[in-house]
Amino acid sequence: MPGMPNPPEDHAAPSRPTRVNDYDHLAAGYDSENASSIMNAYYERPAILALAGDVAGRRVLDAGCGSGPLFAALRDRGALVSGIDLSPGMLALAERRLGGEADLRVADLRDPLPFPDGAFDDVVASLVLHYLRDWGPTLAEFRRVLTTGGRLIMSVDHPFAVHAVQRAAGQRTDYFATHHWTEEWTMGGLTATMGFWNRPLHAMTDAFTTAGFRISAISEPLPDPAARELFPDDFRVLSTSPAFLFFVLEAA
Repeated sequence: MPGMPNPPEDHAAPSRPTRVNDYDHLAAGYDSENASSIMNAYYERPAILALAGDVAGRRVLDAGCGSGPLFAALRDRGALVSGIDLSPGMLALAERRLGGEADLRVADLRDPLPFPDGAFDDVVASLVLHYLRDWGPTLAEFRRVLTTGGRLIMSVDHPFAVHAVQRAAGQRTDYFATHHWTEEWTMGGLTATMGFWNRPLHAMTDAFTTAGFRISAISEPLPDPAARELFPDDFRVLSTSPAFLFFVLEAA
């Protein structure tokens, strides 16, 4: 499942150069998975939207927008949305979903953002910061493009979920250390190596306050009850063991 820290599976992949986090390669398969999986459609995305609340008329940056399902949901709720992503392949699917008038740009979250100071009321970063080793420059840019009092609404892999799964797989990991880990994703018949940076909760909160944010909420939501019949086994797991950790941060 995308974003869920499972032990790597043995998949036969086509012969191709190894590139970590190659979303261009997985774009079509990931988009299909994202649209209907319990992890995205019935767990992570509803939680982000619930934390965002009423966004009508608000200027929102979807940072790491991928193929655009969250962008579309925010726009349907009346937000004025711009989207950025590192993957041109994912953005091509987003443009197909959202139409040619959508504000979509290729951008690397490790670089300065292509927007002026105070351009947004909200930044939404859905399952994206855990791809970055150093959060400092990215959080500083999020703070810069937000108005004072604006919000950063974000989700990441739950640090203890990653730690627990790796321990169960016999890997020696230190919860308190920031470390890199990988797994293989196969979607649409294609396989890619995905790499993530896991860090403890206190490292996250320290990074937030250093960047000028106040923590408004820390959330560990349950999956949408509608998933109970569709995905009974996964629903039981997510109802007792969170996979993601959610934050609402206010720009001080």
